[in-house]
Amino acid sequence: MDQRNLFLAIALSLAILLGFQYFIAPPPEPIPATQTTSETPTPTPSGEAGDVPVVPGAPVTADTAATAAANRDDLLGQAPRVRISSPTLSGSLSLVGGRLDDLTLTKYKETLDPDSPRIILLSPAGGKDPYYADFGWTSGDKGLTLPGAETLWQADREELSPGQPVTLSWDNGAGLRFERVFEIDENYMFTQTQRVVNESGDPVDLATYGLISQTGTPPILGFYILHEGLLGVFDETLKEVDYSDLQEDGVETQSSTGGWLGITAKYWLTALVPDQTKAVETRFVHSISGGQDKYQADYLYPTARVAPGESMETVSRLYAGAKEVLLLDSYEETLGVPRFDLAVDFGWFYFLTKPIFYALHWLGENTGNFGVAILLLTVAIKIIFFPLANKSYRAMAKMRKLQPRMLELRERFGDDKQRLNQEMMQLYKQEGANPLSGCLPIVVQIPVFFALYKVMFVTLEMRQAPFFGWIEDLSAQDPTSFINLFGLLPFAVPHLGPFEIINLGVWPILMGLSMFLQQQLNPQPPDPIQAKIFLFMPIIFTFLLAQFPAGLVIYWTWNNVLSILQQAVIMKRAGVPIGRGASTTGKT
Repeated sequence: MDQRNLFLAIALSLAILLGFQYFIAPPPEPIPATQTTSETPTPTPSGEAGDVPVVPGAPVTADTAATAAANRDDLLGQAPRVRISSPTLSGSLSLVGGRLDDLTLTKYKETLDPDSPRIILLSPAGGKDPYYADFGWTSGDKGLTLPGAETLWQADREELSPGQPVTLSWDNGAGLRFERVFEIDENYMFTQTQRVVNESGDPVDLATYGLISQTGTPPILGFYILHEGLLGVFDETLKEVDYSDLQEDGVETQSSTGGWLGITAKYWLTALVPDQTKAVETRFVHSISGGQDKYQADYLYPTARVAPGESMETVSRLYAGAKEVLLLDSYEETLGVPRFDLAVDFGWFYFLTKPIFYALHWLGENTGNFGVAILLLTVAIKIIFFPLANKSYRAMAKMRKLQPRMLELRERFGDDKQRLNQEMMQLYKQEGANPLSGCLPIVVQIPVFFALYKVMFVTLEMRQAPFFGWIEDLSAQDPTSFINLFGLLPFAVPHLGPFEIINLGVWPILMGLSMFLQQQLNPQPPDPIQAKIFLFMPIIFTFLLAQFPAGLVIYWTWNNVLSILQQAVIMKRAGVPIGRGASTTGKT
């Protein structure tokens, strides 16, 4: 019975770790390009040559004509622009087309290298992998002249910055005057007001829209616990659409009152936030542009009639920046953006991962080190589960104390399995021992381990967060390796491809040692074969955890150390000898 329980605990641990290993396996093969075809006419272009966004409300068509990509800096110099400057963003707004197509995140770099370039989020059409936000008007009246991709807007100032909005204006020469007012806050939220004044003698029917367009399928990590692609919240419900799924379906539509939608990477987000009081029709669209896959998220307001002498305006927002959790929370509170924190993939265990993030963030802010925060959080978790763990460790100590008598029963009834089980159960009943209690520490640790893993993996706050010594990024695996004697030999840590699992660093080895020491305190299987299997468990876990973020390995190691101390104290108070050989001697 006790052996079965022991192996149940081992199976549970292996299942969770092997499951993680499966989830963080190498990314799948690149998504093949597919083409979307339609027999309906091509809509009037509203994008630049070689990159035509699909106007909301118009049919999707294929465009397979490939065009050469121009240099990004050259493109930015071809059209007059309004500078964008804020504490978190730099870039520009094109006056040709009025697009927001040039944004750089000033707080974040691509790597830890001091000379590493900043993260570029948006890029103009005509270059490599265009990625931009566009706003406009559409109408069922094909005779109306509406602003488009080649429209040259007039700006009332040269720079857009917090507290200094920019108004773009354009007159179609037929009695319609269009305005776009851009505002930006101290972070990543743009407010965009579209206004039209009808100075003609006839009423016009117009609808406003907003869209985010991304050309080219970006390199994705391919992790099953992380969504990268298109997403949105519609009527309080999260919807996620993978790039590959949208390639197959072509168009995904959704009606909603308010909400938000956009395109997400692991750490970065571009999202449209329409007026939360108005009904909108939204879409996720896949098409082919210039021979490349193209993805678009857009919304369309209902058509409204603008009478002569009257005006119409709509106010929408655009989030373009880093997925900082507390910032997303603040926009939900101050602007009413529903469930905006779901842009961060906290997963099915949101109720556990989000509180763990809050705890880690608070501890990290107050200690100045997220690694220290992990250590303190581990202590807090141990305190929360202290009564349960104590009960479990007392049961394990009792089982260890009973082990000589269990060995005696095996020697007497080893050939009669039924009688042996009966005698074992009678012994457990007489002594009040529960062999299942030893599984509780592992069972309790698994959901915490999973939640902490999610937090380490998906939250930007853990990205490039240092600990001490050689750990400069808690969200990445330990960079050291025994292969070059942890940096003593004069060559860098090799990348071994499919054999990367043998590239053990210092922290995974420390974790394995701590697990081995903890193993010595537990009841040992009397069967020699089972004992050898049990002995190999720390080695197996060492190789598995070596591929996990360093922060998670530090958590597991520190948790083992605290468990060893707690278990040793309980065993000493219970009068149980500590040591591998102690449980197999002193038969009564």
